[in-house]
Amino acid sequence: MKKGQLGFLTGTHTVNDLYQGAIPAMLPFLMSERHYSYAAVSGLAFAASGVSSLFQPLFGVISDRKSRPWLVPAGFTTAALGVVMAGLAGNYMVTWLCVALAGIGIAAYHPPATSQARAAGGSSQKAMSVFSVGGTVGGAVAPSLVTLVIGSVGFDGSYLLAAPALIMAILWALKGPWMRRRGYTKAAPSVTAASTKPAADPARQTDDWRAFGRLVAVIVGWSIPFVTVTSLVSLHAQRDLGQSTAAGAATLTSYTAAGAVGTLLGGWVGDRYGRMTSVRIGYLVALPALLGIAWAPAFPVLVASATLFGAAMFLPFAAQVTLGQDYLPNRPGTASGLTLGMAMAAGGLCSPAFGWLADSSGLRAAFYALLLVFVAPVVMALRLPDRVLASPDAPSPEPVDATNTSSTQ
Repeated sequence: MKKGQLGFLTGTHTVNDLYQGAIPAMLPFLMSERHYSYAAVSGLAFAASGVSSLFQPLFGVISDRKSRPWLVPAGFTTAALGVVMAGLAGNYMVTWLCVALAGIGIAAYHPPATSQARAAGGSSQKAMSVFSVGGTVGGAVAPSLVTLVIGSVGFDGSYLLAAPALIMAILWALKGPWMRRRGYTKAAPSVTAASTKPAADPARQTDDWRAFGRLVAVIVGWSIPFVTVTSLVSLHAQRDLGQSTAAGAATLTSYTAAGAVGTLLGGWVGDRYGRMTSVRIGYLVALPALLGIAWAPAFPVLVASATLFGAAMFLPFAAQVTLGQDYLPNRPGTASGLTLGMAMAAGGLCSPAFGWLADSSGLRAAFYALLLVFVAPVVMALRLPDRVLASPDAPSPEPVDATNTSSTQ
């Protein structure tokens, strides 16, 4: 495990996903100051998650064909630009386009950064969970940062939100040459793809598209409640339980911060008990936690349920990323782009529908409908097959050993 490189990439992930989390954190302020409806707010959630997810597989294919490490800083700086411009925009359409620009930047970042992180961390689930938790921490910090900036100086101070991306871009300019001297950025995609398929076992080289398709279906079902809860839970605290804007932001922070804990815990469980254990426990716990969000009669119940839901939803996160890459060992960037990208598009695409339901029937009705939708991916997640490939850092096994190793469990 290359800890220095993994740590630096984790820092870039924190900055990138800070802007992903900044968009839902801005929604309550947009509703109060620009008088947007639930449907309009959900449309912005689609611009952020849906557009980003649709572009992400494209960037995955691009990163598989040729190493393009510059996509990492270009991604998070574009995301920052889109968020800042959305805060300064004067009308809904311009705001929507700016949020979509931020989503495209987020999409450009994830496939190359995830492939590089897998190369730096090897086959360790804990290593991928550390990289993943960087993004979760960024999402957790975002509501507090947005509340501090916009709550204090209004949308005119949105340019202050660009500071983290500017600092990280400078650090990347300083660290980038060091990483290239170590032969890291050029080798990252090929290390992930090639070293996980020993020549002695041709079966290991095959891409299992059928199993990968099942995983994508599960992540589609995961993304719908994830995106919808992210965009509506703070409004639920304010509109249904009579809490302040700060309390709504605190609920969102608790939800995303718990995701960081769940991501790290999932990596530990995956290394110790197998990654499918973290997948199954996560989905089984998330279902009743979502019921708690929908039912919550008081603010403490909502916070507790949202915290549990955030932790449970991210327990299988690192496992899903590495599982997708092991299903498609020849196309790690494509696997990252599809699992983190197109599958996530469903959440953004469906978010406006739940917004319309909230406009017509209330937020609780939207959350109960979300609960029914989530049952299907929970059942499917319990039936996902595992696939064990050789460690990227391990030498190719001798032919006599390869006969005793199964590429699929």
